[in-house]
Amino acid sequence: MPSSIPTPTSSTQSLLSGVKLSMLDLVPTRIGHSTADAIRESVAVARHVEQLGFERFWLAEHHNIEGIASSATAVLIGHIAGHTQRIRVGSGGIMLPNHPPLVVAEQFGTLATMYPDRIDLGLGRAPGTDQTTMRALHRRPEDAEDFPQQVQQLQQLLGPNQYGQKLKAIPGGDTNVPIWLLGSSLFSAQLAAQMGLPYAFASHFAPRMMLEAVDLYKKNFQPSAQLAEPYVIIGVPVIVADTEQEAKLLATSGQQKILSLFRGESLSLAPPVASMEGHWLPHEQQGVEQFLSAAAIGAPEQVANKLNALLAQTGAHELMVVTDVYEPSARHHSLSLLAELVKR
Repeated sequence: MPSSIPTPTSSTQSLLSGVKLSMLDLVPTRIGHSTADAIRESVAVARHVEQLGFERFWLAEHHNIEGIASSATAVLIGHIAGHTQRIRVGSGGIMLPNHPPLVVAEQFGTLATMYPDRIDLGLGRAPGTDQTTMRALHRRPEDAEDFPQQVQQLQQLLGPNQYGQKLKAIPGGDTNVPIWLLGSSLFSAQLAAQMGLPYAFASHFAPRMMLEAVDLYKKNFQPSAQLAEPYVIIGVPVIVADTEQEAKLLATSGQQKILSLFRGESLSLAPPVASMEGHWLPHEQQGVEQFLSAAAIGAPEQVANKLNALLAQTGAHELMVVTDVYEPSARHHSLSLLAELVKR
């Protein structure tokens, strides 16, 4: 992605008003608070964005990462769905090579049976963890090579049961849970296009190849039984506050989190700090800023300008926001301000 995003012209000012909003949550634990607190806050924020009219609420699979409590993703999806009424709840995503497709089909088939027309199945091929944990998951590096075949098997297991079919997901068969492909490179973009599946690009942590991946997906898209035309979600870090100064203060929690990721430290969310000066070295600052280069942080109009420009560049149909803010009340307020921007 370019280092800077152009200021939107008058022709792009209205793009934000037509976009769908969704949220990605990793169930972050906060310094000084428990994992149970993190799960309660995940429920609370899901209910909040549902009231704001958000389209979907996704949770991401990660393992053995202190500070992230979304490892049992399917369990949490059921918990969130049970505490909400309308919003779609799903995975952003399930790392498919970590699991037998039959087990995933049974889990999400069960969820779809319990919560009809509300469950999404986003799939990735990364391990979502380190090499040691990969071995604990009985996953080999070469397992990712079978990802296209695994996706096809999952489609068959969740689709209509065929005469003479020997392997069935029960529940799962004929639930037709919508499958999404997620990615931060060109591989998943190409595969999503070939299979006619909706595509979500992870520009919230890997923005560099965003434009190329989205363009590749759109140009090569082949209609399927699930999807007639390409559909793109863009993940983006968003923090909206009443003032630019307040938004930048709140954003230091996320900056500290990414810095900890680079250093191999706990990712528990830290309270904001007045300045990141003295917290990072120059090369670390550059790395964090590149990591978050797609972020929209500021007062409402500043965020609107950044998101409108992002939509103009990508033609995305939906924004999947990540809001790493320490205090729940400030996090909820940020999401409310964002929803107001779209409603305008």
